Amino acid sequence: MTGNAPLIVEVSRGDMIESRHRVAAAALDAEGASLLEAGDITALVYPRSAIKPLQALVLVESGAADAFGLGNAEIALACASHSGEERHVELVRAWLARLGLSDSDLECGVHSVAGCATPTTAHNNCSGKHAGFLTVARHLGFPTAGYIGAEHPVQRLVMAKVAETMGAKLAGAPRGIDGCGIPVFGVKLAELARGMARFSASDGPSARIRTAMAAAPSMVAGTGRFTTRVIEATAGDVLVKEGAEGVYCGMVPGRGIGIAVKAEDGAGRAASAAIGHVLQRLGALDTTQSAQLSDAISPTLRNHAGREVGRISVR
Repeated sequence: MTGNAPLIVEVSRGDMIESRHRVAAAALDAEGASLLEAGDITALVYPRSAIKPLQALVLVESGAADAFGLGNAEIALACASHSGEERHVELVRAWLARLGLSDSDLECGVHSVAGCATPTTAHNNCSGKHAGFLTVARHLGFPTAGYIGAEHPVQRLVMAKVAETMGAKLAGAPRGIDGCGIPVFGVKLAELARGMARFSASDGPSARIRTAMAAAPSMVAGTGRFTTRVIEATAGDVLVKEGAEGVYCGMVPGRGIGIAVKAEDGAGRAASAAIGHVLQRLGALDTTQSAQLSDAISPTLRNHAGREVGRISVR
């Protein structure tokens, strides 16, 4: 599984290739059969925010989502790396109020947001996920303070569910802390793709989360974002989720396919181009959808004066 060449994302300017990114990619079905391999898919990666849909499983399975009357918008936001737009922040705050909590109970830190002079933790792109963790804590009677800690019962439940879905063994796996403060663990890229495949093919809580993401794509990312655009263009037939450091995951629920890509150098521009390329190779995007997304899959580079100067492409 390690002998395939990686995808190469090339950044051209004028007459030459100016930069190249190496990207590993794996696509599997729910039974674990390989549909596409590029690069070393047995290498360990931190999934980062790309596994938020899997992390949201505990929110639904525990009964917490129903107990607090969460709809598609909130569940989609629990899967989100949102842009901190007004609609995202307002929904997070309304959700927290339902729990008897506020911005100050979020332990994700503060992100700067364009156009906002005084951002709070509600503007953090992980605030929906953290609201989900707090909902589980409230429902199951766990302390809300310190909910991001690796030994907190919420995080233990979440890590166990994610590992189970991927079929990954975490004993001895590399550990770290994500940008929003929660634990992260290293898994094989193939395991990450397998988890997405299983999630895409499962009924029950997985289906509810997929429905929410398809129904509220603007909550999963934001205006003009590639994640939101893919979900919108395919009417939810394809679901994608980005993570930091060049990780991107995808699902094709109607075919039970899971996808995971990782840019070796952590470049987000390479990861989004690569997952778009993989979706095209798998036939998950039709001609119309590919055309709608072409400016993101193979974007034109322009200088500050708006002149076309290059392009990003995948081979």
